[in-house]
Amino acid sequence: MTQNSIELVIFDCDGVLVDSEKICVKVDAMIMADLGCTFTEAEIIERFVGSSKEVFTAAVEERLGRRLETGWEQKYQHLYEAAFQAKLTAVDGISEVLERLTTGVCVASNSDHAGIRRSLEIAGLTHHFENRIFSAVDVRRGKPAPDLFQHAARSMGVHPERCAVIEDSAYGVQAARAAGMRAFGYCGGLTPASRLEGPGTVVFADMRTLPNLLVAANR
Repeated sequence: MTQNSIELVIFDCDGVLVDSEKICVKVDAMIMADLGCTFTEAEIIERFVGSSKEVFTAAVEERLGRRLETGWEQKYQHLYEAAFQAKLTAVDGISEVLERLTTGVCVASNSDHAGIRRSLEIAGLTHHFENRIFSAVDVRRGKPAPDLFQHAARSMGVHPERCAVIEDSAYGVQAARAAGMRAFGYCGGLTPASRLEGPGTVVFADMRTLPNLLVAANR
């Protein structure tokens, strides 16, 4: 084992474990239209994939020119839940990857705990992450701040330099770099490779290649 061998793999949830981003983009567009502002699906992908609720709310308020009431998003949750129940699946290849990995694993997502658990249950992945699920609600700042990944590593008892983060958004890889962790940017979903590239980041398109990429990172 090298001095900084990877001991913990931290997975984002949406777009990395579950194929939810395409579903969310369509629901986001419906919600924004109902609120009275229009964002194209391309804008939503560019600005909101991997972002926090605060970023989403601020952008909507800016376009509307007014504040939204506290808890405004609650009346729309059923739209996500119905769409997920009907269409959500695990990311292609992720089940095989989780079976192959011999390191510790956990989830760190900007979604709340109920949302993360719901997604994992629908996709049949919960058993891989029992008691190892971390949410942005656990920390002061969500991604792109490093707080969530640092909290996950601390809770798992692993130094940041021995952590690898698997992300599919620009916000996520930015947070991983800021946390002093190795970032692996998955571009098999909505986010193009160009938005994930950067220092300390390996970009890949096929989830099944991840175990070998992690082995190579330890050499």
